[in-house]
Amino acid sequence: MKFRLAGLLFAASLGVFNLMGCKSSNGELDNPRQGSITIASDESFKPLVNALTNAYEGIYPNTHFQIDYKPEQEAIRQLLQDSARIIFATRQLNQKEQDIIKQQKGTQKFQHIATDGLALVVSKSNTDSLITMPEIKGILEGKITDWSQLKGGNQKGLITLVFDNANASNLNFILKKFEIKDIQRLRIISSGSNEKVIDDVRANPLHLGFIGVNWISDGHSLASEELSKGIFVMGVAKNANPDSLSEYIQPFQGGLEFKRYPLFRDLYIISREGYSGLGGGLMTYIARDVGGLIIQKMGLLPTVPYPRELEITTGKNF
Repeated sequence: MKFRLAGLLFAASLGVFNLMGCKSSNGELDNPRQGSITIASDESFKPLVNALTNAYEGIYPNTHFQIDYKPEQEAIRQLLQDSARIIFATRQLNQKEQDIIKQQKGTQKFQHIATDGLALVVSKSNTDSLITMPEIKGILEGKITDWSQLKGGNQKGLITLVFDNANASNLNFILKKFEIKDIQRLRIISSGSNEKVIDDVRANPLHLGFIGVNWISDGHSLASEELSKGIFVMGVAKNANPDSLSEYIQPFQGGLEFKRYPLFRDLYIISREGYSGLGGGLMTYIARDVGGLIIQKMGLLPTVPYPRELEITTGKNF
């Protein structure tokens, strides 16, 4: 399946929206402790967003988040149409998008919450688990088409790239990172979700998948453990000729720290809430150390790390 690369067209029909959509059924505005709002997120971050919102609803049982998971470009469009109060995205709004909100007499703010890694995954039946950034670029440019062309490659067969969706953050990030304009000639398929990318790769040794690392990095989750079965997370080296295996980095917290993993990306919350409502409550919760603990548990590197207290026993009294 081939993707058509197209920019989003935002028509004047976006219109001007008011606070009526922010009110609950009894006519009262929501606040950080009660109410229901709609938020949107790229599907790549579904495990993380579920964990954050479930924790918040556990603390404040009178709150509810209706979450729309969709490709990132569609989530941004939903924010601009004022049908989502906040969104989770890998980029900030561009100037054109900010101008649309201004024309609606609205406001917008953003908050950097984490550093994420885009994971490259292959079947455990594929003996190649190491790759370099120049090799990834070569694949995307169509110069490398067979697994045997990779440095030290033991696998043979045509490389098929597997993404979740055409307008999702995973593909957009890769295209921007490597400055790729045309992918019409590549062997590339859209599976429909990150989970289906994993299923596809597990069943096809010649397929190379791209997923958000939080789908497989929660070591306390049975779902994450199940998804991790039957796949390798590839180590990625920045340089074409690494001197040692230590230069191949995986997208887990050790690799995300100091941004050593070459395919790291930022994660933001973007809000258009114009008052102290439920969206702001969630943003404040995430910005504090407890939110950082959840982000850390999900395998990402939180902007606000959870503080660790160490007790040192010396055997002496002071």
